[in-house]
Amino acid sequence: MGLERADSWIATTPSSQSASFLNAVLVVRRIVAEHHDRPSLVSRVACEVGAEIIENIRQSGEDLSSVELAERYETSRTPIREALLLLEKEGLVRIPQRRRPHVAVLDIAEVREIYRVRAVLFGTVASDAALLRSEDDLAALRELVGQLSAAHDAQDLSAYLWANVAFYNRLTIAANNQTAKRILDSLLLRTLRLRRLSLSLPKRREKSMAHHFQLMTALEEQDAPLADALIRSNHLHALAALEQLFADGDVPSPTRSRRRRRQAAAD
Repeated sequence: MGLERADSWIATTPSSQSASFLNAVLVVRRIVAEHHDRPSLVSRVACEVGAEIIENIRQSGEDLSSVELAERYETSRTPIREALLLLEKEGLVRIPQRRRPHVAVLDIAEVREIYRVRAVLFGTVASDAALLRSEDDLAALRELVGQLSAAHDAQDLSAYLWANVAFYNRLTIAANNQTAKRILDSLLLRTLRLRRLSLSLPKRREKSMAHHFQLMTALEEQDAPLADALIRSNHLHALAALEQLFADGDVPSPTRSRRRRRQAAAD
């Protein structure tokens, strides 16, 4: 599915949207609206609001007023609530009882859990892919590593992020493990904002790029243990970068986000 197809999954005029935003729409569409063969208002709103969260257009902890969203999309509040429920299921939105929905904020404990689970699952995927990959799989993965390398050299963070997402998605296809793919797809939406944050660090991108080159060699040589070890190492390096960002106060915490919402309400 190309970027031009993303336009049909946006509820507002898409002409001014960036390629990164349209990539985010397609990822949300694949995961949140996978059972929607045709765009409905609910799926369009879910895809667009989800993409806004992934792209940090809507900040962590930001309130999501169903009244304001209903006015924006010129609809009743019911489709808005249904769209937010879809996003809550995938960890992008939180809907507390008797309080406004808001953009989900991950704490460091949850981030550690997610990254450790992803490390184990992707280790299995990489190991399976090393043993099962076809020449077509290798050609597709080499092409994506080439895109990663070009984005890295151009210092294009968004292009690097989406080439990275495409690489891991193609790797799960090569592994032919549908159970792992379903779980990892769901975790993907919870981590995209964090992956963008960690990859914004030049040293982190350097390590990521090196891991991808090494992983391609392991896949080509069908070295399953090495592929497993490399992908686990890559995830643990990413987690270490995020832990440092949390420690430095560069990631919104649930407490600070609630405080910000209270101050905005008071103003």
